[in-house]
Amino acid sequence: MSPSATTPSATTPAPSAPVPSATLREVSGLDDRLPALGDATLVMIDFQNTYRRGVMALEGAEEALAAGARLLAAARAAGAPVVHIVNDGGEGTPYDIRAEIGALADEVAPADGEPVVVKQFPDAFHRTDLERILRERNAGPDLVLAGFMTHMCVSFTAQGAFGLGYRPTVVAEATATRALPGPDGTVVSAAALQAAALTTVGDLFGPVAPRVADLTG
Repeated sequence: MSPSATTPSATTPAPSAPVPSATLREVSGLDDRLPALGDATLVMIDFQNTYRRGVMALEGAEEALAAGARLLAAARAAGAPVVHIVNDGGEGTPYDIRAEIGALADEVAPADGEPVVVKQFPDAFHRTDLERILRERNAGPDLVLAGFMTHMCVSFTAQGAFGLGYRPTVVAEATATRALPGPDGTVVSAAALQAAALTTVGDLFGPVAPRVADLTG
């Protein structure tokens, strides 16, 4: 076999890297500045034992929980209001908030005076008191979101917040998700779904902070 049959031609152009489109935030003139944690309200979404083991265990749950605990401590130190969200799926389910499996993890347990909003839909604003609680606390436009699952309750709550005029920021390292079957039957990895969910949030609903440290300086 001749060398030309196995060696790429010198004139063959190298494949070009994909060029990203402008985000909807850019097109709409929305900025991507990250808020100061002390000027925002922290919304801790579904940091339940549900996601640490069993059928709903998430890839990277423990690392995300540790990041969530750091975020919570930083928000308290900065004097930021904190609201906890918990999903109630009913007795005997992995989301049974009356049982240990559905309880909020000890590492991010609510402190006295921090409200806990019970929801039954992915959007924490849907049929809950969350919006009223934020109004009562004179919450500004900036909300900081963290929790489980990235592609589900975190993303839908970011969308709900955006639709109500808030400016949600998602802290990526304090979120996690799981592998799922794709439409064609192949497995979508947790990493791929995580990236897609965060990209969707960042396209329109609000900026994404890669790390807790990005909000605390």
